[in-house]
Amino acid sequence: MMLTAAAWTAGILLSLAAVLVIIRLMRGPSILDRAIAMDVLLAIIMAALCVDMAVNGHLNHMAFVVVACVVGFIGTVTISRYVTDRRNT
Repeated sequence: MMLTAAAWTAGILLSLAAVLVIIRLMRGPSILDRAIAMDVLLAIIMAALCVDMAVNGHLNHMAFVVVACVVGFIGTVTISRYVTDRRNT
């Protein structure tokens, strides 16, 4: 019973956070704002998958969570280096 209430609470909060991040993603205004918003959205998706794994007692999504962490990190570093190189020239 307590785990179900916690899962519902986490789902509602993650959904609200996702909506707010999507608004930030659409409004921008810069590419760095959008890159951070994409990272946060990816983190929200990973958190939702972790909540699903905790509630249902399985590890089916663990590979996706690990790969998404690596891809998100590499993507953020790539965008930040692109913006830094672009500002220096």
